[in-house]
Amino acid sequence: MPDFVAAALASAVFCLTVIALNALTRLALQTHLAPDGLAENGFLQYGGALALAGSTYRRATRVPGRLVGD
Repeated sequence: MPDFVAAALASAVFCLTVIALNALTRLALQTHLAPDGLAENGFLQYGGALALAGSTYRRATRVPGRLVGD
């Protein structure tokens, strides 16, 4: 997969993950399931989204083992 497409896919995954984690955080705070210190747009949301986007980018740019050396 070309690097541009992989980067665009990873960017989309990052944005969608941040939105989803913020919504889940807001829901957890409103139902009093989360501590008050947990905030939207915090380290937990961006860290989780960055980890998922990085994993997506690595999977998108990975070359299958059977094609290496061809």
